[in-house]
Amino acid sequence: MRDRAAHIRYRRALMLMTMTLVVPGSAQLVAGNRQVGRFAMRTWMVAVTLLVLSIPAGLLWHEYVFWAASDTALLNLLRFVLMALAVGWAALLVDAWRLGQPLSLNLSHRRTVVGVNGILCFSVAGTLLFGAHIVGVQRDFILTMFSGSEVTSAHHGRFNVLLLGGDSGAGRWGLRPDSMTIASIDEETGRTVLVGLPRNMADFPFAKGSVMAKQFPKGFSCEGCYLNGVSTWAEDHTALFGKSKHPGVDATIMAIQGITGLKINYWAMVNLQGFRDLVDAVGGVTLRVRQPIPVGGLGSDVTGYIQPGLRKLDGHDVLWFARARDGSDDYSRMARQKCVMGAMLKQISPQTAVTNFEAIANASSAMISTNIPPSEVDRFISLALKARGQKVSTVSLVPPMVVTAHPDIPTIRTMVTTAIARAEGQTPEPQTQEAAPPATSEAPASTPADAGTPATDPTPAPDPTPAPPQVVTGGSVGNLSNGYAANQADDLGAAC
Repeated sequence: MRDRAAHIRYRRALMLMTMTLVVPGSAQLVAGNRQVGRFAMRTWMVAVTLLVLSIPAGLLWHEYVFWAASDTALLNLLRFVLMALAVGWAALLVDAWRLGQPLSLNLSHRRTVVGVNGILCFSVAGTLLFGAHIVGVQRDFILTMFSGSEVTSAHHGRFNVLLLGGDSGAGRWGLRPDSMTIASIDEETGRTVLVGLPRNMADFPFAKGSVMAKQFPKGFSCEGCYLNGVSTWAEDHTALFGKSKHPGVDATIMAIQGITGLKINYWAMVNLQGFRDLVDAVGGVTLRVRQPIPVGGLGSDVTGYIQPGLRKLDGHDVLWFARARDGSDDYSRMARQKCVMGAMLKQISPQTAVTNFEAIANASSAMISTNIPPSEVDRFISLALKARGQKVSTVSLVPPMVVTAHPDIPTIRTMVTTAIARAEGQTPEPQTQEAAPPATSEAPASTPADAGTPATDPTPAPDPTPAPPQVVTGGSVGNLSNGYAANQADDLGAAC
């Protein structure tokens, strides 16, 4: 009889803890403080209801998920709610153990009950606290990366985001961008056109009425003045830009708007060294390597090669694939960089992002500085996911179509509008934008060796057909004379 009573008490103790695990507060409602039990059960029901409603809402309305993942106030609230639930649920489990009268159990049963209760407490509290940690990481990521405050509207149905790539280092962040690309994104479909600008472009105008246009009314035509030097010039004359925190970026935008005629909504500065960590965080990127790509620098600095073939590269190799100079010109490098952009857009899935979330967040925070406001993050996430299922078009303002030493601005603007119109499935309309102020006819004292020769057709259209596979220069399909396929293509994936 005594053994039977002890067994009943043992089963009751386990049942109370199980009830608390499944429905928090139920044990208190049955055998303890009913007021505490009712409060706990109501809280649990509200949480379950919100979770159940959120799942179909997220499946049917993706924007809801993106908003929830980027609203810092909501994330902060959710973080504290998870922490409170962890503490409260663990306290209810401990109370359920107390209600099971452990001192009335025999020694073996008492040890089992203590062990089970400890496992449940640590499992429940640990899971909720880990969730709170992830939410905190997401909130810090949003606050750290997206620091802009001004929200801008789409221009003619498109958001134009300037992507700047540069090396980090002492006194070098944001100086002399190594690469400049405009991502022109359709505000409804996400269809993206990448417009690449060479760093060695010279003799170009600035946006009408801008600070830089007043300083260089005849264009940026001074000795040794190239597009990637605009930022340096602005950083040396910060007083002209008032309270701007990023005068170098602002001046570069003025130049790019003057060249392309596109209004820039936002910008993002990418630290190329931090880019390596991002690639590693997503598990690498698969790229088609068409010829050996040198690693390490120029000449005697080369330490090895990335061998040809369809290869999954880690962050170190992807970085050198994108920036290797040995045996390449600036324009073949631009083509390879476009291929990296297209591959990452296609290959980084939502599942990968969730699985490697914390590593991606940490790498991205160190990699990117941008003026995109936190309130716009959900919009661009949604557009990025839409863009994954579509072709990415590209047009680069490089030889042989553009003479970088003396660019023809009307021709450049026609190239840009033509590429965007093709991406939208439209027939390009005649250029209606106001012509840019004429650039000076004086040539810069020093011009890059690969500046190219004038195009025979004053208004050439990008050729979507890749060059023959056997024509490969600097790791990119094509050559300087005929152009590189990845620089001028309606489908970047096919050109890479």
